[in-house]
Amino acid sequence: MGIFLTDAESQDTDAVTDSAHEPSLAMSGVAYAYPDGHQALFGVDLLIKQGERVALLGPNGAGKTTLVLHLNGILTPGAGVVHVGGLEVAKPNLTEIRRRVGIVFQDPDDQLFMPTVREDVAFGPANLGLRGSELAKRVESALDAVGMAEFADRAPHHLSFGQRRRVAVATVLSMEPEILVLDEPSSNLDPASRRELAEILTGLPITLLMVTHDLPYAAQLCSRSVILDEGTIVADRPTRDLLTDADTLARHRLELPFGFDPLAAKAAMQ
Repeated sequence: MGIFLTDAESQDTDAVTDSAHEPSLAMSGVAYAYPDGHQALFGVDLLIKQGERVALLGPNGAGKTTLVLHLNGILTPGAGVVHVGGLEVAKPNLTEIRRRVGIVFQDPDDQLFMPTVREDVAFGPANLGLRGSELAKRVESALDAVGMAEFADRAPHHLSFGQRRRVAVATVLSMEPEILVLDEPSSNLDPASRRELAEILTGLPITLLMVTHDLPYAAQLCSRSVILDEGTIVADRPTRDLLTDADTLARHRLELPFGFDPLAAKAAMQ
């Protein structure tokens, strides 16, 4: 199921660095204020090692979306620096950075616009110059990774919401990113689709940053959780330890669903 780089990719080699021993994400002192003067981030430091799975938690308005938009250069920090796989997120590197950072939006229809699933998944790597058998292999690998190969010739709008979300993940995996960023991946999923997506994400050999309000999903998929509130990281701990800290959760407007026992969940995973 692994996703691997091929020799046939057409890329600007000046923008590519050897990221074998670099963290997937390094943010240092990142601050950002919007043009209206609203300060959204205050000196954020965040390090995510290769292969880590981290949940980004926090109340609405905490700055989570602002942080994510710094990862692929949509926003530029007013202070501080961001590196992805050792490469600075800066204008000369944006083509490579946007390959390395795969963002899966909350609404899959924001990412699916081609007549067929196959064409949607091929769109990104084709824009990088991949053609022929190499492109076909890339698409096949990405669809296999999310269990959607048999739907390659279907129109995306004929799929269920859960299937469309899996195809949206495949459109990102086909770019062979350094880090997979998921925005509320469990939202609007029925229980079966939620479970299927969790199984897929668990099996992917990739660094994962998951923005979510779904604390049980964070516990299931991410060993580490970071709470961002009012533009500042206020907690960075093992997920199940954090979910048993009722005072911290309450202070930052995070609530466990009725009936969910993090202690029982922690014991079940040990």
